[in-house]
Amino acid sequence: MAAAVTSRRPYHIIVFGATGFTGRFVVDEVARCAAEKPAGGPVKWAVAGRSRRRLEETLEQAAERLSMPELRTDTEIIVADVSIEESLAVMCQQGVVVLNCVGPYRFYGEPVVKACIENGAHYVDISGEPQFLERMQLEYHTKASDKGVYVIGSCGFDSIPADLGILYTRRHFKGTLTAVESFLNISSGPEGLCGHDATWQSAVYGFADSGSLRQLRRKFGHKPLPVVGAKVQKRGFVFFSKEIEQYVIPFIGSDPSVVKRTQRFLYEEEQQLPVQYSAYVGVGGLISVVKLFCGGLFFWFMVKFGLGRKLLTTFPSFFSFGMFSKAGPTIKQIEDTCFSLTFFGEGYSEDTDPSQGRPNAKICTQVIGAEPGYVATVSTMVQSAVTLLNELHSLPRRSVVCDSSPQLPLL
Repeated sequence: MAAAVTSRRPYHIIVFGATGFTGRFVVDEVARCAAEKPAGGPVKWAVAGRSRRRLEETLEQAAERLSMPELRTDTEIIVADVSIEESLAVMCQQGVVVLNCVGPYRFYGEPVVKACIENGAHYVDISGEPQFLERMQLEYHTKASDKGVYVIGSCGFDSIPADLGILYTRRHFKGTLTAVESFLNISSGPEGLCGHDATWQSAVYGFADSGSLRQLRRKFGHKPLPVVGAKVQKRGFVFFSKEIEQYVIPFIGSDPSVVKRTQRFLYEEEQQLPVQYSAYVGVGGLISVVKLFCGGLFFWFMVKFGLGRKLLTTFPSFFSFGMFSKAGPTIKQIEDTCFSLTFFGEGYSEDTDPSQGRPNAKICTQVIGAEPGYVATVSTMVQSAVTLLNELHSLPRRSVVCDSSPQLPLL
C-alpha cells in the first residue's frame, strides 16, 4: 500500500458496522481484496462495531463462506459505538481509511465523519441520502481541508455508475457534450427484488424531510450553472421511454445531486463546460405504473405523520409490498439480479458552436453490473478505499469533501 501503516495507526482499512447486513458483504470483499495482495502491497485491516461477540461471529461466518480460516485469528476487532464519542476516536486513530456501513446516515453518519476528521482518518460511505451528503459538505468541508482528510460519500451504486458514466460519455464524445439522460433498468430472477430495511428507512425519512434539502442548498449560495447549448426540456413524471421500451419515472436517489455537484466542481475549478443531466428508472408496463401511483400516494401521505413513519419503518415488508424487509434479500435474489444504466447524450460536433442552433450529434454508452444494492455497491466501496490508499498523491488537494469517486471532489 502506498499509504503506510505505523504502530500508532496499524490498519489500512477499518470496516465500521461490520455486523450489519451490508457490513458483512463489505467484510467479505475486503477479505478477498486483502488475500489478492494488490499491487500496492498487503492490506492490513480490522472490523469494528458495538459488540465483540457479534464481530467474532461475523468473522467466523466470513471464514466459512470464503474458506479463509485465518480470518478467525488474523483479523483484529475494535469495539466502537456511534453513540460513544471516545470509542469512535480510538477507532479512527487506528486506521488510514474508515469504511462506514452504519446507516441510515442521517441518524448515525455525522459522529463518524466528525471522528474521522478530528483523528486524521479518511472516510468512505455508501450513502444515497442527499440531505446527509450535502450537509456534511456544508458543515465539515473546511475542517476536513484543514486536517487533510478526505470525506467521500456515495461510493456505491449511489452514485459511482452515474458520476463516472457521465465522465466516460463526455470523454468519448467527439465535440461538446451538453446534455445526458440516464435510464436505469434492474432485472431480477423468479424470486423478485428485495432491499434491506435500512434502505427503506432512509427513503421514509428522506421523503419526510425533503423540504430541508431545499433550505440546505440555499445556504451554499451557489450561482446557477450556465446552460450550454439548447436547454433540455423536462419530461413528465411518468412517460413511456422509447430508449428502454418501458414506462419510466425520475430517479429519486442521490445520482442527480452527486452528478450536479461534480459538474459544478469541474466548471468552477477546471473550467469545463457543465453537462445538463436527468436520471430516470424503468418501472415496467402500464399495470406497474398504476400500482406505483397508488402505492406512491399512500407512501407520500404516510411519511407526513409521525405515526405513519412509525408504521412504515416497523412493517417494511407489508407497506413496501415485499420490496423491502428486515431480513434483506436472499442470496438467490442477489445472484439473480443485475442492472444496466444507459446514457443517451447529445451535443455539438467538433468545430460547431454550441450557442448556434440545436444539437447535431448523439452518443449512447452503458454501464452493466451485478446486483446493485450489495454486490456492485460493496465492490465500488472497497475499490474506493484502495484508490485512496494507493493514489492519494493524485487527488486534488484544494477540496477534500467529495462524493462518489475519490478523484472528483465536489464543492
